[in-house]
Amino acid sequence: MVATRARIAVDAMGGDHAPAEIVAGAVRAKAELDVDILLVGDPDQIRASTSNIDGLKTLELVPAEGTIEMHEEPLSALRRKPKASINVSMDMVKKKRADAVVSAGHSGAAMAAALLRLGRLKGIDRPAIGAVFPTVIAGKSVLILDVGANVDCRPKFLEQFAVMGTIYSRYVLGVDDPKVGLLNIGEEPSKGNDLSVSAHQLLSDHAVVPFVGNAEGRDVLSGQFDVVVCDGFVGNVLLKFAEAVGEAVLQILREELPQGMRGKVGTLVLKNNLRRGNQRVDHAEHGGALLLGVAGISVISHGSSQAPSVFNAIRLAKEAVDHQVLERIQAQYQRVAMPTVDGK
Repeated sequence: MVATRARIAVDAMGGDHAPAEIVAGAVRAKAELDVDILLVGDPDQIRASTSNIDGLKTLELVPAEGTIEMHEEPLSALRRKPKASINVSMDMVKKKRADAVVSAGHSGAAMAAALLRLGRLKGIDRPAIGAVFPTVIAGKSVLILDVGANVDCRPKFLEQFAVMGTIYSRYVLGVDDPKVGLLNIGEEPSKGNDLSVSAHQLLSDHAVVPFVGNAEGRDVLSGQFDVVVCDGFVGNVLLKFAEAVGEAVLQILREELPQGMRGKVGTLVLKNNLRRGNQRVDHAEHGGALLLGVAGISVISHGSSQAPSVFNAIRLAKEAVDHQVLERIQAQYQRVAMPTVDGK
């Protein structure tokens, strides 16, 4: 564990509700977490977005010019706008003025900026976005990666995702003996496409990954697995579908439970239970997803993030810094990553 206080660069201009909700979440994080916040963006817009001037004064404002819009192609926009808030935020980490970046802006731009400015960790071919999902077992979560960084993968990429996921699960999520699964259409090693079959073999032979076999779609949230690896195409579909299902279930409960006198009474009785259920499935409770494999801590938040989600994203970044995720991945991966055959 590091002894110094984590310094988090927060992209104040990224997201649907920027900068007001980003500022509110950052101010709360400064007050409640043992962190220093560098708020990156247009100082005038930031000041105009909040009435909590006293709270804002506790944060360090870092000037930036503009942001990457959702309709813009990431690489060309990053080059056109070198002083955009996400570029400046990543530069803060590169220059070691900050330990981590949090952004709810254009996720493609955040990934591209991290790769361009921070680079990859040695031995990692492709970074992966790791998202934490709730499971049916209270207090137990599952880390899924990749959920969007790489739509096309090779077997060795999935192997690397499994190594990084194992380290993150063990040291940040606190799972002593994480169980790692490979998302597939069946339990048998021979099931699935060429990618799945080859990746299964690599993971089965791995010296450090605690691989327990294939995970079918119905197993992902069952609590049987602590880490599930897949390519970014499938992972992103899974992520968006899970978010939609959670929102749909909550909406159905809101509409159906209060029906009739018994329903109204029951809703009052179950109020605390419903609140806890909402917290378990609400993506805002997790804050965002960590981009694993780049040479810096980067948390990508949902574009619709509001203050609670921003607060939790900063908390996630702080935990990654405090538990030395980068150093552990670099040291552990270099020591245990197994060579692959024919570059697969």
